[in-house]
Amino acid sequence: MDIRPIIQWSQCFLFAVQTKIYTNRWAVKITGGPDVADLIAGKYGFVNMGQIGGLVDHYQFQHSGIIKRSTIKSRGKHSLITTETKVKWIQQQMVQKRVKRTDTMDQADTASFNDPKWDSMWYIHCDHNCLTDMNIQAAWRRGYTGKGVVVSILDDGIERQHPDLKQNYDARASYDVNDNDPDPTPRYDATNENKHGTRCAGVVAASANNSLCIVGIAYNAKIGGVRMLDGDMTDMVEAQSLSLKQQYIDIYSSSWGPDDDGRTVDGPGPLARLALENGIRKGRKGRGSIFVWASGNGGQSQDHCSCDGYTNSIYTISVGSTTQSGRKPWYLEECSSTLATTYSSGDSHSLGVVSHSVCICLILCQKLLFFPHRLHTFVCFIR
Repeated sequence: MDIRPIIQWSQCFLFAVQTKIYTNRWAVKITGGPDVADLIAGKYGFVNMGQIGGLVDHYQFQHSGIIKRSTIKSRGKHSLITTETKVKWIQQQMVQKRVKRTDTMDQADTASFNDPKWDSMWYIHCDHNCLTDMNIQAAWRRGYTGKGVVVSILDDGIERQHPDLKQNYDARASYDVNDNDPDPTPRYDATNENKHGTRCAGVVAASANNSLCIVGIAYNAKIGGVRMLDGDMTDMVEAQSLSLKQQYIDIYSSSWGPDDDGRTVDGPGPLARLALENGIRKGRKGRGSIFVWASGNGGQSQDHCSCDGYTNSIYTISVGSTTQSGRKPWYLEECSSTLATTYSSGDSHSLGVVSHSVCICLILCQKLLFFPHRLHTFVCFIR
């Protein structure tokens, strides 16, 4: 009997052993409104930092008397807050490990055609060297250029002043959750690691025909960004990001998740799950928010995207990848939750995409903006 499939599946359900890191912030559900929340916070030494994103009656409390990071869960007089009748639920926030699902190839050198990278964007305009393209030019000819669509990239921030993004940048679809301010500009350092969000934003909505960089798949869409991966990741941080301006933002892009190491089973916490459900039920004026997720890069580690609670959620559209030659990339994770596949890198004999093609499918979601029931048509359209 071949036991390898059994071993692979058993690995999927082994949690990675990680030390729990507790923060000095709590998520609290309190009825009665913000004034009641302020009174209760002050009574037990907390500061009410405000509502958690769009989650009604859910507040972020901070306690200055508790160290910012500790391996020991906090106990003390402040714990008596649970005796308050208006307090329905409380949870000390723990740091969660989340990794970016980035492209596996560097950008290729290209010839010039107004936007310099245009000639390398083979997945838009196929020639005799590729099997097919994504039928994007046909969508453009039908008027699907992103006009009227608002997309927000939940990541490490985006460069709002980038010359290829600033024309379509939308401040209303942006926020810095890590530093609690409106500017999602990435933190720059010598490693240049915080470029992932900007690259995804460019693939979605870079301006067209401006002699700069690339052509965005939805070059008329409005693009925003949420800086949320460059600090302590907690359930509260995720919920605040996923519920930002749910009546204004149409599509949320997330190219990150738990470790793709073949051992980690993880997913959204109670607040993030509530944010996803609220978005689907109430977002976009009742039509439902669209959450798009990268399926994962753990194929080489025999990781399985069914063990990722973000990609296998009923509230998200999970997107996989294929190479230029139509083969499975070496990093591909396969599972039944994948609803669509788009081009990426991973084949030694073919070109990669100019940037993260996992974000490309976002724009074709605009077919769902007024007709959410046409999901299966959408999936076939971008297959």
